[in-house]
Amino acid sequence: MTALDWEGCLNVRDLGGLPTADGRTTTHGAVIRSDNVGDLTEQGWRSLAEHGVVRIVDLRWAVERVGESPPPVDVEVVQVPLLGDSLDEGYLTELNASLDASDDVADHYAWSYVDFLERFRDRFGLALGAIAEVDGTVVVHCAGGKDRTGLISALLLRLAGVDRIVIAADYALSEDNLAPNGPAWIDDVDDELERGRRRKLMRTPAEAMLQTLDELERRYGAVDEYLRRAGLDDGQIDQLRDRLVARS
Repeated sequence: MTALDWEGCLNVRDLGGLPTADGRTTTHGAVIRSDNVGDLTEQGWRSLAEHGVVRIVDLRWAVERVGESPPPVDVEVVQVPLLGDSLDEGYLTELNASLDASDDVADHYAWSYVDFLERFRDRFGLALGAIAEVDGTVVVHCAGGKDRTGLISALLLRLAGVDRIVIAADYALSEDNLAPNGPAWIDDVDDELERGRRRKLMRTPAEAMLQTLDELERRYGAVDEYLRRAGLDDGQIDQLRDRLVARS
């Protein structure tokens, strides 16, 4: 896993260089995970272009893109709102209730992540299909590059044969990466209940991703079968695996 210094973003890293169960390593320059690339400076966009990125898969809702300018570099943007076309207020209430009731935020994340994977399974298939079908480097991002992007990255790495503990450790890196933005985000609201939620959501404990992957594999046996149920065919699954795993 290689951290990348793209000015304007805090949470950019290449999914390459991780060990797989069969002794290989994941490929550098295949998939990059990031927080919102819309925050990149001019220099940051140059870094993205110099990295050979040909496609950006944006997992955010349309409302999160309001006011953003098109990329100032030659790159294709594919928009796949991962959690539906918009956030349902009733569902937000349900998520907040889980968060409020959780003494350990890892338990909330594990429940919500598995629910995302089931409830929006077709959207996960669309996002992963957009990564599979293009030649060249792909960036996948959401707002913080932690939850939506973290789940897509975890599925990709697990498909490539990376151990769950290694995947969870990668996921956990987002907490320190995003920490500089935490105080301003928390202080942006006056309601103490919401401030408490935001403090919890600044955490990314490895245990959350471990529980999520354990439950996903308990239900489906392997990530391959989840992806088939998400609408990918065997050819697309092979494309994803070949993209992520360096040939020996």
